[in-house]
Amino acid sequence: MTEQSGHVDTFCADHLPPVELWPERNWSGVPELAYPARLNCAAELLDRAIENGWGNRPAIRWASGTWTYSELLEQANKIAHVLVDEMGVVPGNRVLLRGANTPMLAACWFAVLKAGGVVVCTMALLRERELSYIGEKAKISLAISDARVADECEAAVHCPVLRFDWDGSVAPSLTPTGTFAIPDVAAALKNLSMLMSEKPVTFTNCDTVASDTAIIAFTSGTTGQGKGTMHDHRDILAITDCFPRYTLKPSADDLFCGSPPLAFTYALGGILLFPMRFGACTLLLEQAAPPHLLDAIEKYRPTICFTAPTAYRAMRGMLEGRDVSSLKKCVSAGETLPESVFHAWHDATGIKIIDGIGATEMLHIFISASGDEIRPGATGRTVPGYEVRIVDENMNEVPDETVGRLAVRGPTGCRYLDNEERQRDYVRDGWNLTGDSYRRDAAGYFWYQARTDDIIISSGYNIAGPEVEGVLLEHNAVLECAVVGVPDEDRGQLVKAFVVLQPGVQEGSTLIKELQDFVKARIAPYKYPRAIEFVTQLPRTTTGKLQRFRLRENA
Repeated sequence: MTEQSGHVDTFCADHLPPVELWPERNWSGVPELAYPARLNCAAELLDRAIENGWGNRPAIRWASGTWTYSELLEQANKIAHVLVDEMGVVPGNRVLLRGANTPMLAACWFAVLKAGGVVVCTMALLRERELSYIGEKAKISLAISDARVADECEAAVHCPVLRFDWDGSVAPSLTPTGTFAIPDVAAALKNLSMLMSEKPVTFTNCDTVASDTAIIAFTSGTTGQGKGTMHDHRDILAITDCFPRYTLKPSADDLFCGSPPLAFTYALGGILLFPMRFGACTLLLEQAAPPHLLDAIEKYRPTICFTAPTAYRAMRGMLEGRDVSSLKKCVSAGETLPESVFHAWHDATGIKIIDGIGATEMLHIFISASGDEIRPGATGRTVPGYEVRIVDENMNEVPDETVGRLAVRGPTGCRYLDNEERQRDYVRDGWNLTGDSYRRDAAGYFWYQARTDDIIISSGYNIAGPEVEGVLLEHNAVLECAVVGVPDEDRGQLVKAFVVLQPGVQEGSTLIKELQDFVKARIAPYKYPRAIEFVTQLPRTTTGKLQRFRLRENA
Protein backbone atom coordinates (compact mmCIF):
# COMPACT_ATOMS: atom_id res chain seq x y z
CA MET A 1 0.00 0.00 0.00
CA THR A 2 1.37 3.40 -1.00
CA GLU A 3 1.69 5.88 1.86
CA GLN A 4 -0.25 9.13 1.57
CA SER A 5 2.09 12.01 0.73
CA GLY A 6 2.59 14.67 3.37
CA HIS A 7 2.66 17.36 0.66
CA VAL A 8 -0.39 19.54 0.09
CA ASP A 9 1.27 21.38 -2.79
CA THR A 10 1.82 18.61 -5.36
CA PHE A 11 4.11 20.53 -7.72
CA CYS A 12 7.09 18.22 -7.18
CA ALA A 13 5.11 15.03 -7.62
CA ASP A 14 3.46 16.49 -10.72
CA HIS A 15 6.80 17.39 -12.32
CA LEU A 16 8.79 14.24 -11.68
CA PRO A 17 9.77 12.33 -14.83
CA PRO A 18 7.57 9.39 -15.86
CA VAL A 19 8.15 6.45 -13.53
CA GLU A 20 9.40 4.28 -16.39
CA LEU A 21 12.32 6.71 -16.82
CA TRP A 22 13.41 6.57 -13.19
CA PRO A 23 16.64 4.78 -12.31
CA GLU A 24 16.42 1.61 -10.28
CA ARG A 25 16.92 2.40 -6.61
CA ASN A 26 17.92 -0.23 -4.09
CA TRP A 27 17.79 0.28 -0.33
CA SER A 28 18.99 -3.17 0.67
CA GLY A 29 22.67 -2.64 -0.01
CA VAL A 30 23.47 -1.85 3.62
CA PRO A 31 21.29 -2.41 6.70
CA GLU A 32 21.08 1.28 7.63
CA LEU A 33 19.06 1.99 4.46
CA ALA A 34 15.95 0.23 5.82
CA TYR A 35 14.05 3.44 6.54
CA PRO A 36 10.39 3.66 7.60
CA ALA A 37 7.76 4.63 5.03
CA ARG A 38 7.00 7.89 6.85
CA LEU A 39 10.09 9.98 7.33
CA ASN A 40 11.13 13.60 7.78
CA CYS A 41 14.89 13.74 7.28
CA ALA A 42 15.26 17.00 9.26
CA ALA A 43 13.63 15.37 12.25
CA GLU A 44 15.80 12.29 11.85
CA LEU A 45 18.99 14.34 11.69
CA LEU A 46 18.22 17.12 14.18
CA ASP A 47 15.47 16.06 16.59
CA ARG A 48 16.97 12.60 16.76
CA ALA A 49 20.26 14.13 17.89
CA ILE A 50 18.57 15.33 21.06
CA GLU A 51 17.03 11.90 21.63
CA ASN A 52 20.53 10.45 21.25
CA GLY A 53 21.71 12.63 24.13
CA TRP A 54 23.71 15.02 21.97
CA GLY A 55 21.83 18.18 22.99
CA ASN A 56 24.79 19.80 24.72
CA ARG A 57 27.33 18.75 22.10
CA PRO A 58 28.60 21.47 19.75
CA ALA A 59 26.86 21.20 16.37
CA ILE A 60 28.01 24.30 14.48
CA ARG A 61 31.01 26.54 15.06
CA TRP A 62 31.75 29.77 13.27
CA ALA A 63 34.27 32.60 13.59
CA SER A 64 33.01 33.84 16.93
CA GLY A 65 30.57 31.38 18.38
CA THR A 66 29.08 27.90 18.71
CA TRP A 67 25.61 26.42 18.62
CA THR A 68 24.91 23.19 20.39
CA TYR A 69 22.54 20.65 18.88
CA SER A 70 19.81 21.95 21.21
CA GLU A 71 20.39 25.56 20.15
CA LEU A 72 20.38 24.66 16.47
CA LEU A 73 17.11 22.76 16.96
CA GLU A 74 15.55 25.76 18.72
CA GLN A 75 16.57 28.10 15.90
CA ALA A 76 15.21 25.74 13.24
CA ASN A 77 11.94 25.34 15.15
CA LYS A 78 11.49 29.10 15.47
CA ILE A 79 12.09 29.56 11.76
CA ALA A 80 9.65 26.75 10.95
CA HIS A 81 6.99 28.60 12.98
CA VAL A 82 7.67 31.78 10.98
CA LEU A 83 7.32 29.88 7.72
CA VAL A 84 4.01 28.30 8.69
CA ASP A 85 2.43 30.92 10.98
CA GLU A 86 3.56 34.14 9.29
CA MET A 87 4.33 33.24 5.68
CA GLY A 88 1.67 30.59 5.08
CA VAL A 89 4.05 27.92 3.80
CA VAL A 90 2.25 24.63 3.22
CA PRO A 91 3.89 21.22 2.77
CA GLY A 92 5.29 20.89 -0.72
CA ASN A 93 5.98 24.62 -1.26
CA ARG A 94 9.44 25.33 -2.64
CA VAL A 95 11.55 27.73 -0.55
CA LEU A 96 14.68 29.26 -2.05
CA LEU A 97 17.63 29.88 0.29
CA ARG A 98 20.47 32.27 -0.48
CA GLY A 99 23.54 33.13 1.52
CA ALA A 100 27.06 32.20 2.50
CA ASN A 101 27.80 29.21 4.73
CA THR A 102 26.44 30.45 8.06
CA PRO A 103 24.61 28.80 10.97
CA MET A 104 21.46 30.72 10.00
CA LEU A 105 21.49 29.26 6.49
CA ALA A 106 21.84 25.79 8.02
CA ALA A 107 18.99 26.46 10.47
CA CYS A 108 16.81 27.65 7.57
CA TRP A 109 17.60 24.46 5.64
CA PHE A 110 16.32 22.30 8.49
CA ALA A 111 13.37 24.58 9.16
CA VAL A 112 12.04 24.35 5.62
CA LEU A 113 12.03 20.56 5.79
CA LYS A 114 10.49 20.52 9.25
CA ALA A 115 7.64 22.62 7.85
CA GLY A 116 7.22 20.16 4.98
CA GLY A 117 8.70 22.52 2.40
CA VAL A 118 11.19 21.72 -0.35
CA VAL A 119 14.62 23.37 -0.11
CA VAL A 120 16.05 25.10 -3.18
CA CYS A 121 19.46 26.25 -1.94
CA THR A 122 21.47 28.71 -4.04
CA MET A 123 24.89 30.32 -3.82
CA ALA A 124 25.39 33.94 -2.84
CA LEU A 125 27.57 34.27 -5.96
CA LEU A 126 24.65 33.82 -8.36
CA ARG A 127 23.38 36.85 -10.21
CA GLU A 128 19.84 38.03 -10.89
CA ARG A 129 19.37 36.19 -14.18
CA GLU A 130 20.50 32.89 -12.65
CA LEU A 131 18.30 33.30 -9.59
CA SER A 132 15.38 34.26 -11.79
CA TYR A 133 15.75 31.08 -13.85
CA ILE A 134 15.93 28.86 -10.76
CA GLY A 135 13.00 30.59 -9.12
CA GLU A 136 10.84 30.24 -12.20
CA LYS A 137 11.85 26.64 -12.92
CA ALA A 138 11.12 25.51 -9.36
CA LYS A 139 8.08 27.81 -8.99
CA ILE A 140 9.29 28.92 -5.58
CA SER A 141 6.74 30.24 -3.08
CA LEU A 142 9.16 32.04 -0.74
CA ALA A 143 12.80 33.07 -0.62
CA ILE A 144 14.98 33.47 2.47
CA SER A 145 18.16 35.46 1.96
CA ASP A 146 21.05 36.79 3.98
CA ALA A 147 20.26 40.51 4.19
CA ARG A 148 23.64 41.36 2.66
CA VAL A 149 22.67 39.77 -0.67
CA ALA A 150 18.89 40.13 -0.51
CA ASP A 151 18.44 43.04 -2.92
CA GLU A 152 19.41 40.98 -5.96
CA CYS A 153 17.24 38.15 -4.72
CA GLU A 154 14.22 40.43 -4.43
CA ALA A 155 14.81 41.69 -7.96
CA ALA A 156 15.01 38.14 -9.34
CA VAL A 157 12.11 36.26 -7.79
CA HIS A 158 8.37 36.83 -7.95
CA CYS A 159 7.50 35.94 -4.38
CA PRO A 160 8.03 37.26 -0.84
CA VAL A 161 11.64 37.45 0.37
CA LEU A 162 12.53 37.13 4.04
CA ARG A 163 15.85 38.64 5.09
CA PHE A 164 17.98 37.41 7.95
CA ASP A 165 20.69 39.42 9.64
CA TRP A 166 23.96 37.72 10.38
CA ASP A 167 27.09 39.53 11.45
CA GLY A 168 28.86 36.43 12.65
CA SER A 169 28.97 37.47 16.28
CA VAL A 170 25.63 36.32 17.68
CA ALA A 171 22.57 34.31 16.82
CA PRO A 172 20.13 37.02 15.66
CA SER A 173 17.00 35.49 17.13
CA LEU A 174 18.62 35.17 20.55
CA THR A 175 19.14 38.93 20.73
CA PRO A 176 16.25 40.47 18.80
CA THR A 177 17.04 44.01 19.82
CA GLY A 178 20.16 46.04 19.56
CA THR A 179 21.89 44.12 16.77
CA PHE A 180 20.07 45.65 13.84
CA ALA A 181 17.66 48.49 13.12
CA ILE A 182 14.23 48.04 11.59
CA PRO A 183 13.11 51.36 10.08
CA ASP A 184 9.41 50.58 9.70
CA VAL A 185 6.74 47.94 10.14
CA ALA A 186 6.93 46.82 6.50
CA ALA A 187 10.64 46.14 6.85
CA ALA A 188 10.09 44.27 10.11
CA LEU A 189 7.63 41.96 8.36
CA LYS A 190 10.40 40.95 5.97
CA ASN A 191 13.00 40.40 8.65
CA LEU A 192 13.24 36.75 9.63
CA SER A 193 15.35 37.50 12.66
CA MET A 194 12.68 39.79 14.12
CA LEU A 195 9.83 37.42 13.31
CA MET A 196 11.67 34.59 15.07
CA SER A 197 12.09 36.48 18.33
CA GLU A 198 8.69 35.61 19.83
CA LYS A 199 8.25 32.14 18.36
CA PRO A 200 8.23 28.91 20.42
CA VAL A 201 11.34 26.76 20.54
CA THR A 202 9.34 23.60 19.86
CA PHE A 203 7.66 22.62 16.57
CA THR A 204 5.58 19.68 15.38
CA ASN A 205 7.36 18.37 12.30
CA CYS A 206 5.44 17.80 9.10
CA ASP A 207 4.51 14.14 8.67
CA THR A 208 6.14 13.58 5.29
CA VAL A 209 6.67 10.23 3.64
CA ALA A 210 10.12 8.99 2.71
CA SER A 211 9.39 9.53 -0.98
CA ASP A 212 8.28 13.17 -0.66
CA THR A 213 10.72 15.54 -2.36
CA ALA A 214 13.01 17.23 0.16
CA ILE A 215 15.34 19.30 -2.03
CA ILE A 216 15.71 20.49 -5.60
CA ALA A 217 19.41 20.91 -6.33
CA PHE A 218 20.37 22.71 -9.53
CA THR A 219 23.37 21.76 -11.59
CA SER A 220 24.86 23.18 -14.78
CA GLY A 221 24.69 21.19 -17.98
CA THR A 222 25.91 21.38 -21.52
CA THR A 223 22.76 23.20 -22.57
CA GLY A 224 23.80 26.17 -20.49
CA GLN A 225 20.76 26.10 -18.22
CA GLY A 226 20.68 24.54 -14.80
CA LYS A 227 18.87 21.24 -14.39
CA GLY A 228 16.86 20.74 -11.24
CA THR A 229 17.52 17.38 -9.60
CA MET A 230 14.87 16.16 -7.17
CA HIS A 231 15.81 14.21 -4.06
CA ASP A 232 13.47 12.87 -1.41
CA HIS A 233 13.78 12.51 2.35
CA ARG A 234 15.06 8.95 2.01
CA ASP A 235 17.83 10.13 -0.36
CA ILE A 236 19.04 12.70 2.17
CA LEU A 237 19.50 10.05 4.83
CA ALA A 238 20.94 7.53 2.38
CA ILE A 239 23.97 9.66 1.58
CA THR A 240 24.74 9.90 5.31
CA ASP A 241 24.61 6.12 5.68
CA CYS A 242 26.81 5.10 2.74
CA PHE A 243 30.01 7.05 2.01
CA PRO A 244 30.58 8.58 5.46
CA ARG A 245 29.61 5.47 7.41
CA TYR A 246 31.60 2.95 5.37
CA THR A 247 34.42 4.98 3.80
CA LEU A 248 35.04 8.20 5.74
CA LYS A 249 34.19 6.68 9.16
CA PRO A 250 33.99 9.85 11.30
CA SER A 251 33.54 9.93 15.05
CA ALA A 252 31.46 12.18 17.29
CA ASP A 253 34.64 14.00 18.31
CA ASP A 254 35.45 15.16 14.78
CA LEU A 255 35.26 18.78 13.65
CA PHE A 256 34.46 19.08 9.94
CA CYS A 257 35.40 22.02 7.70
CA GLY A 258 35.39 22.75 3.99
CA SER A 259 35.16 25.30 1.24
CA PRO A 260 32.19 24.55 -1.07
CA PRO A 261 28.89 26.45 -0.64
CA LEU A 262 26.04 24.52 0.97
CA ALA A 263 24.14 24.91 -2.32
CA PHE A 264 26.50 22.21 -3.68
CA THR A 265 25.37 18.74 -2.66
CA TYR A 266 29.05 17.90 -2.04
CA ALA A 267 29.11 20.52 0.72
CA LEU A 268 25.59 19.79 1.94
CA GLY A 269 26.67 16.28 2.81
CA GLY A 270 30.29 16.87 3.70
CA ILE A 271 30.02 19.89 5.96
CA LEU A 272 26.48 19.70 7.31
CA LEU A 273 24.66 16.37 7.08
CA PHE A 274 27.56 13.98 7.66
CA PRO A 275 28.74 15.53 10.93
CA MET A 276 25.17 15.73 12.20
CA ARG A 277 24.50 12.07 11.44
CA PHE A 278 27.36 11.10 13.75
CA GLY A 279 27.01 13.67 16.52
CA ALA A 280 30.07 15.59 15.34
CA CYS A 281 30.54 19.33 14.81
CA THR A 282 31.02 21.43 11.70
CA LEU A 283 32.92 24.68 11.19
CA LEU A 284 31.07 26.97 8.77
CA LEU A 285 33.22 29.53 6.96
CA GLU A 286 31.84 32.46 4.99
CA GLN A 287 35.21 32.97 3.31
CA ALA A 288 36.86 29.68 2.41
CA ALA A 289 39.32 30.37 -0.41
CA PRO A 290 42.57 28.44 0.18
CA PRO A 291 44.27 31.14 2.32
CA HIS A 292 41.15 31.54 4.49
CA LEU A 293 40.64 27.79 4.76
CA LEU A 294 44.25 27.34 5.83
CA ASP A 295 43.87 30.11 8.42
CA ALA A 296 40.77 28.38 9.79
CA ILE A 297 42.51 25.02 10.00
CA GLU A 298 45.28 26.58 12.06
CA LYS A 299 42.93 28.52 14.31
CA TYR A 300 40.03 26.13 14.92
CA ARG A 301 41.83 22.78 14.61
CA PRO A 302 39.34 20.78 12.50
CA THR A 303 40.01 17.10 11.93
CA ILE A 304 38.22 16.51 8.58
CA CYS A 305 38.35 18.76 5.51
CA PHE A 306 36.21 18.72 2.36
CA THR A 307 37.42 20.72 -0.63
CA ALA A 308 38.53 20.43 -4.27
CA PRO A 309 41.91 19.35 -5.69
CA THR A 310 42.67 22.93 -6.69
CA ALA A 311 42.44 24.04 -3.08
CA TYR A 312 44.74 21.28 -1.84
CA ARG A 313 47.26 22.25 -4.49
CA ALA A 314 47.06 25.92 -3.52
CA MET A 315 47.26 25.22 0.21
CA ARG A 316 50.26 22.95 -0.33
CA GLY A 317 52.17 25.99 -1.56
CA MET A 318 51.24 27.95 1.57
CA LEU A 319 52.10 25.34 4.21
CA GLU A 320 55.53 26.58 5.23
CA GLY A 321 55.40 27.68 8.86
CA ARG A 322 51.78 26.54 9.20
CA ASP A 323 50.37 24.04 11.66
CA VAL A 324 47.74 21.77 10.11
CA SER A 325 48.48 18.83 12.39
CA SER A 326 44.86 18.70 13.62
CA LEU A 327 43.75 17.30 10.25
CA LYS A 328 43.27 13.55 10.21
CA LYS A 329 41.25 13.07 7.01
CA CYS A 330 40.97 15.12 3.82
CA VAL A 331 38.32 14.52 1.17
CA SER A 332 38.48 15.65 -2.46
CA ALA A 333 35.70 15.74 -5.04
CA GLY A 334 34.22 18.05 -7.66
CA GLU A 335 36.90 17.15 -10.20
CA THR A 336 39.42 14.38 -10.63
CA LEU A 337 42.30 14.42 -8.14
CA PRO A 338 45.66 14.58 -9.97
CA GLU A 339 48.14 12.08 -8.65
CA SER A 340 50.72 14.87 -8.33
CA VAL A 341 48.43 16.74 -5.92
CA PHE A 342 47.83 13.56 -3.91
CA HIS A 343 51.56 12.97 -3.48
CA ALA A 344 52.41 16.62 -2.79
CA TRP A 345 49.79 16.83 -0.01
CA HIS A 346 50.79 13.47 1.43
CA ASP A 347 54.49 14.37 1.44
CA ALA A 348 53.76 17.64 3.26
CA THR A 349 51.13 16.47 5.76
CA GLY A 350 51.29 12.68 5.93
CA ILE A 351 47.59 12.56 4.94
CA LYS A 352 46.34 10.45 2.05
CA ILE A 353 43.56 12.43 0.38
CA ILE A 354 40.30 10.49 0.10
CA ASP A 355 39.23 10.99 -3.51
CA GLY A 356 35.64 10.47 -4.61
CA ILE A 357 33.20 10.95 -7.43
CA GLY A 358 29.61 11.97 -6.96
CA ALA A 359 27.08 13.98 -8.94
CA THR A 360 24.26 16.34 -8.14
CA GLU A 361 22.01 13.80 -9.87
CA MET A 362 23.27 11.10 -7.46
CA LEU A 363 23.43 13.54 -4.53
CA HIS A 364 26.83 12.46 -3.23
CA ILE A 365 29.89 10.20 -3.52
CA PHE A 366 29.46 6.65 -4.82
CA ILE A 367 33.07 5.71 -5.66
CA SER A 368 35.88 6.28 -3.16
CA ALA A 369 38.50 4.66 -0.92
CA SER A 370 40.19 5.61 2.32
CA GLY A 371 43.23 4.70 4.41
CA ASP A 372 45.26 1.76 3.20
CA GLU A 373 42.63 1.07 0.52
CA ILE A 374 43.66 4.21 -1.41
CA ARG A 375 45.52 3.78 -4.68
CA PRO A 376 46.98 7.11 -5.85
CA GLY A 377 45.51 8.12 -9.20
CA ALA A 378 42.43 5.94 -8.85
CA THR A 379 39.12 7.41 -7.72
CA GLY A 380 38.50 4.32 -5.59
CA ARG A 381 36.10 1.41 -5.41
CA THR A 382 32.32 1.18 -5.21
CA VAL A 383 30.91 2.67 -2.00
CA PRO A 384 28.74 0.14 -0.09
CA GLY A 385 25.10 0.59 -1.05
CA TYR A 386 25.88 1.25 -4.74
CA GLU A 387 26.60 -0.76 -7.88
CA VAL A 388 28.97 0.61 -10.53
CA ARG A 389 29.92 -0.76 -13.91
CA ILE A 390 31.64 0.37 -17.11
CA VAL A 391 29.46 0.02 -20.21
CA ASP A 392 29.61 0.63 -23.94
CA GLU A 393 27.16 2.68 -26.01
CA ASN A 394 24.68 -0.20 -25.95
CA MET A 395 24.83 -0.51 -22.13
CA ASN A 396 26.79 -3.78 -22.31
CA GLU A 397 29.32 -4.16 -19.52
CA VAL A 398 32.88 -4.05 -20.90
CA PRO A 399 35.89 -6.09 -19.69
CA ASP A 400 38.24 -4.70 -17.05
CA GLU A 401 40.85 -2.25 -18.33
CA THR A 402 38.48 -1.17 -21.12
CA VAL A 403 37.50 2.50 -21.26
CA GLY A 404 33.75 3.04 -21.30
CA ARG A 405 30.88 4.98 -19.80
CA LEU A 406 30.41 5.09 -16.05
CA ALA A 407 27.04 3.65 -14.97
CA VAL A 408 25.81 3.62 -11.38
CA ARG A 409 22.73 2.73 -9.36
CA GLY A 410 21.92 2.50 -5.68
CA PRO A 411 19.73 4.16 -3.04
CA THR A 412 19.88 7.53 -4.82
CA GLY A 413 19.43 8.39 -8.47
CA CYS A 414 18.61 10.99 -11.10
CA ARG A 415 15.13 12.44 -11.30
CA TYR A 416 15.11 15.72 -13.21
CA LEU A 417 12.54 18.41 -12.61
CA ASP A 418 10.30 18.69 -15.66
CA ASN A 419 13.00 17.63 -18.13
CA GLU A 420 12.07 14.36 -19.78
CA GLU A 421 14.55 14.80 -22.63
CA ARG A 422 17.55 15.07 -20.30
CA GLN A 423 16.14 12.27 -18.13
CA ARG A 424 16.25 9.92 -21.11
CA ASP A 425 19.91 10.86 -21.68
CA TYR A 426 20.99 10.38 -18.07
CA VAL A 427 19.09 7.20 -17.19
CA ARG A 428 19.16 4.09 -19.35
CA ASP A 429 17.97 0.62 -18.43
CA GLY A 430 17.67 1.71 -14.82
CA TRP A 431 21.29 2.91 -14.61
CA ASN A 432 22.51 6.49 -14.12
CA LEU A 433 25.05 7.59 -16.75
CA THR A 434 27.16 10.35 -15.21
CA GLY A 435 28.82 11.60 -18.39
CA ASP A 436 32.25 10.32 -17.33
CA SER A 437 34.57 7.90 -19.07
CA TYR A 438 36.31 5.44 -16.76
CA ARG A 439 38.14 2.13 -16.76
CA ARG A 440 38.03 -0.46 -13.97
CA ASP A 441 41.01 -2.61 -13.05
CA ALA A 442 40.99 -6.24 -11.92
CA ALA A 443 40.99 -5.19 -8.26
CA GLY A 444 37.78 -3.20 -8.70
CA TYR A 445 39.38 0.26 -8.69
CA PHE A 446 37.96 2.89 -11.04
CA TRP A 447 40.29 5.19 -12.99
CA TYR A 448 38.94 8.44 -14.44
CA GLN A 449 39.62 9.12 -18.13
CA ALA A 450 37.61 12.16 -19.26
CA ARG A 451 34.20 13.82 -19.42
CA THR A 452 31.90 12.58 -22.14
CA ASP A 453 30.04 15.86 -22.52
CA ASP A 454 30.98 19.51 -22.86
CA ILE A 455 30.87 20.45 -19.21
CA ILE A 456 33.88 22.41 -17.95
CA ILE A 457 35.14 21.50 -14.48
CA SER A 458 37.35 24.29 -13.17
CA SER A 459 38.51 24.43 -9.54
CA GLY A 460 35.69 22.08 -8.60
CA TYR A 461 32.96 24.18 -10.23
CA ASN A 462 30.79 22.75 -13.01
CA ILE A 463 30.52 25.38 -15.74
CA ALA A 464 28.39 25.12 -18.87
CA GLY A 465 30.17 26.63 -21.86
CA PRO A 466 26.92 27.53 -23.67
CA GLU A 467 25.78 29.62 -20.69
CA VAL A 468 28.95 31.73 -20.86
CA GLU A 469 28.55 31.98 -24.64
CA GLY A 470 25.04 33.33 -24.19
CA VAL A 471 26.31 36.17 -22.02
CA LEU A 472 29.21 37.05 -24.32
CA LEU A 473 26.83 37.24 -27.25
CA GLU A 474 24.96 40.01 -25.45
CA HIS A 475 28.01 42.27 -25.79
CA ASN A 476 27.87 44.59 -28.78
CA ALA A 477 31.40 43.73 -29.87
CA VAL A 478 30.76 39.98 -30.20
CA LEU A 479 29.54 38.42 -33.41
CA GLU A 480 30.08 34.75 -32.56
CA CYS A 481 31.76 32.83 -29.78
CA ALA A 482 32.44 29.40 -28.38
CA VAL A 483 33.51 28.51 -24.85
CA VAL A 484 35.38 25.32 -23.96
CA GLY A 485 37.53 23.95 -21.18
CA VAL A 486 41.26 23.68 -21.80
CA PRO A 487 43.81 21.88 -19.60
CA ASP A 488 45.27 23.95 -16.78
CA GLU A 489 47.80 22.82 -14.20
CA ASP A 490 46.28 24.80 -11.33
CA ARG A 491 42.54 24.58 -12.02
CA GLY A 492 42.21 21.30 -13.85
CA GLN A 493 40.47 23.10 -16.67
CA LEU A 494 40.39 26.75 -17.67
CA VAL A 495 37.36 28.46 -19.21
CA LYS A 496 38.48 29.74 -22.60
CA ALA A 497 36.41 31.75 -25.06
CA PHE A 498 37.02 31.90 -28.79
CA VAL A 499 35.46 35.14 -30.02
CA VAL A 500 34.62 36.42 -33.50
CA LEU A 501 34.25 40.20 -33.33
CA GLN A 502 31.76 42.41 -35.11
CA PRO A 503 33.17 44.12 -38.23
CA GLY A 504 35.27 47.14 -37.36
CA VAL A 505 35.85 46.21 -33.71
CA GLN A 506 39.51 46.23 -32.67
CA GLU A 507 40.81 43.34 -30.61
CA GLY A 508 43.23 43.80 -27.74
CA SER A 509 43.85 43.45 -24.01
CA THR A 510 41.45 46.26 -23.14
CA LEU A 511 38.60 44.50 -24.90
CA ILE A 512 39.51 41.18 -23.26
CA LYS A 513 39.16 42.73 -19.82
CA GLU A 514 35.93 44.45 -20.83
CA LEU A 515 34.43 41.14 -21.98
CA GLN A 516 35.56 39.36 -18.82
CA ASP A 517 34.05 42.06 -16.60
CA PHE A 518 30.87 41.94 -18.69
CA VAL A 519 30.47 38.22 -17.93
CA LYS A 520 31.33 38.61 -14.23
CA ALA A 521 28.59 41.22 -13.83
CA ARG A 522 25.89 38.96 -15.28
CA ILE A 523 26.58 35.45 -14.01
CA ALA A 524 28.58 33.97 -11.14
CA PRO A 525 32.15 35.33 -11.38
CA TYR A 526 33.76 31.87 -11.30
CA LYS A 527 32.26 31.20 -14.74
CA TYR A 528 34.00 34.02 -16.58
CA PRO A 529 36.49 33.15 -19.37
CA ARG A 530 39.98 33.48 -17.93
CA ALA A 531 41.38 33.17 -21.45
CA ILE A 532 39.97 34.83 -24.56
CA GLU A 533 41.28 34.29 -28.08
CA PHE A 534 40.03 36.33 -31.00
CA VAL A 535 39.47 34.30 -34.18
CA THR A 536 38.10 35.09 -37.63
CA GLN A 537 35.75 32.09 -37.70
CA LEU A 538 34.59 29.13 -35.64
CA PRO A 539 34.78 25.50 -36.79
CA ARG A 540 31.40 24.20 -37.87
CA THR A 541 29.92 21.19 -39.63
CA THR A 542 28.42 21.49 -43.09
CA THR A 543 25.04 21.87 -41.43
CA GLY A 544 26.30 24.75 -39.29
CA LYS A 545 26.75 22.95 -35.94
CA LEU A 546 29.61 24.21 -33.80
CA GLN A 547 32.48 21.75 -33.38
CA ARG A 548 33.74 22.47 -29.88
CA PHE A 549 35.96 19.40 -29.91
CA ARG A 550 38.12 21.00 -32.61
CA LEU A 551 38.65 24.06 -30.44
CA ARG A 552 39.67 21.86 -27.52
CA GLU A 553 42.08 19.93 -29.75
CA ASN A 554 43.67 23.12 -31.06
CA ALA A 555 43.96 24.53 -27.54
